[in-house]
Amino acid sequence: MASRRFPGVDAPLRTDLPVLKPYRLSGPVHDEMYLVRWIASAPPIYLALALALWPAAAWAQGGYGVVDGFEALARWVPFLVTEGFLFNVLISLFSMTIGTVAGLALGLAQISRNAALRGASWFVTQLFRNAPWLVLLFIVLLAFPFEIEIFGLLIPIPAWMKAVIGLSLPIMANISEIVRGAVNSVPSAQWEAAESLSFTRTQTLWQIVLPQCVKRMIPPWMNWYAILTMATPLCSLLGVGEIITLSRQAMEAENNQPELLLPFYGFALVLFFAYCYPIARLTIRLERRYSVKL
Repeated sequence: MASRRFPGVDAPLRTDLPVLKPYRLSGPVHDEMYLVRWIASAPPIYLALALALWPAAAWAQGGYGVVDGFEALARWVPFLVTEGFLFNVLISLFSMTIGTVAGLALGLAQISRNAALRGASWFVTQLFRNAPWLVLLFIVLLAFPFEIEIFGLLIPIPAWMKAVIGLSLPIMANISEIVRGAVNSVPSAQWEAAESLSFTRTQTLWQIVLPQCVKRMIPPWMNWYAILTMATPLCSLLGVGEIITLSRQAMEAENNQPELLLPFYGFALVLFFAYCYPIARLTIRLERRYSVKL
């Protein structure tokens, strides 16, 4: 093989001026440059059509379709309902019970004659009523220990119990406002009539005023229960095994296919809607039934 001769190195120069010839793109090595040029010169409608069809082409190449996603959901439905959504309902029931009892006491403290008690209860109500629920959940998670020792016995505090406490705090504050508003809505003539009959303030409150407030408090109480139930998926951020957490685990077991997102999260949406919508309709009916007729 003859050795190649380079001008200026092992061969005399033909000119004393440096010449840089234009660089020509040619050959299969530079095919991507032609693709870039074609994209730059293509009409926008072609590019929009290509971007719209790209996900469909990717799904077709993957061999896993939406139908497969719904078939996977069908296999996991019993597990998601019995181990997941029912746990959401259980958390909401416990949180609502604790929040209602604490909110009733806090609301009555807001109408107390003791100025210090009234001011402290107002502050607690406004604090938890205007705090983000997720922030309260994280504070409870980090503030509460994982276990407590009582007389040498270690009692664990699971994450779901912390979630119940965290969700009951804003419910307590809002129930407190409901109680305060319901008591103040009773005409002052009721208090004056009870006082003329020698009723004490406690007797007037428990025997005359609060029985009238129950019907007024039921609709907003039910409304807050529906809101609480829809907020229970926040517990998944604390590692609680509710429906959203179990849905993620089920999708991981199915190799995290993108087609699983719509069936699994859509199923969770249907469950919450089927549970909360009747409560909302019943709340509207009770509001119309117990509304004050002027």
